[in-house]
Amino acid sequence: MAGNSQRRNRRTSNKKGMQVGSGGQRRRGLEGKGPTPPASARKGHKKNRVANAQAKQAAARRPAPRRGGVKGTSEMVVGRNPVYEALRDGVPAVTLYVQQYIDNDERVRDALKLAGERGNINLMEAPRPELDRMTNGLNHQGLVLQVPPYEYAHPEDLTAAAYDNNEDPLIVALDGVTDPRNLGAIVRSVSAFGGHGVVVPERRAAGMTAGAWKSSAGTAARTPVSRVTNLTRALEGYQKAGLTVVGLAADGEHTVEDLPELGGPVVIVIGSEGKGLGRLVGETCDYRVRISMPGGAESLNAGVAAGIVLYEVARRRG
Repeated sequence: MAGNSQRRNRRTSNKKGMQVGSGGQRRRGLEGKGPTPPASARKGHKKNRVANAQAKQAAARRPAPRRGGVKGTSEMVVGRNPVYEALRDGVPAVTLYVQQYIDNDERVRDALKLAGERGNINLMEAPRPELDRMTNGLNHQGLVLQVPPYEYAHPEDLTAAAYDNNEDPLIVALDGVTDPRNLGAIVRSVSAFGGHGVVVPERRAAGMTAGAWKSSAGTAARTPVSRVTNLTRALEGYQKAGLTVVGLAADGEHTVEDLPELGGPVVIVIGSEGKGLGRLVGETCDYRVRISMPGGAESLNAGVAAGIVLYEVARRRG
């Protein structure tokens, strides 16, 4: 019925309300959109699918980006004197575990004081059976210090740091050096004579343990150490980057004093005191040099030999 206001959606007034306009869409629709993109850039086109597939294949062939160094394993320093000395020498630490009801002697008090002064070491009290389990039954004397994993640098980080400072890289690589104290002493010498880092192999070699930290006298905090799975391959990478690889050997063709290449970008390779350089590492070296020893000694400690050569390099660089 006409005028029946009960019908749904029936307009009961002739007055029009606000209308939604085109908002200029018709005008913009008439404007040009520029040149037609090539087929390889048009989504859904066959050539576009081919281009995307080729890009994915190229990304798969591209080497993965370098993600920096690797981390070592956590370490426990046990015993009252070793724990105190580690804290005194600035060895990084996470937690100091103290046995419940421990005899509070001078070493325990000094260790607790040093840990408290650091401010970033957790102090935990634990029963003796728990400390025995943590240390695999070692004689911990009621004190156990947890050392965090050392974060090793990537080999390329050492050369990058040198070039960032407009310096020729000076790197020491160790082949078969298994004593952590020797490693720490070499890190200390590298720091003293302006070197840019130390490279060690992953197997059959010393790593950055608490003992190495102590021997470095704190210089390990500012001198990076890189750990590599294949030392020969790492040396070849340095050669491709323009560095001269010089190996120390008792039967070297040159002496340290008469090799001018030591004044440029160089990697000094030091072998173990007993076996010297390994065969493959020795063959990879560009030069094999010896240290003149008028006194007639057959060999030198690895740390001492490194210090002598590093001093000669520093002297030439002025």
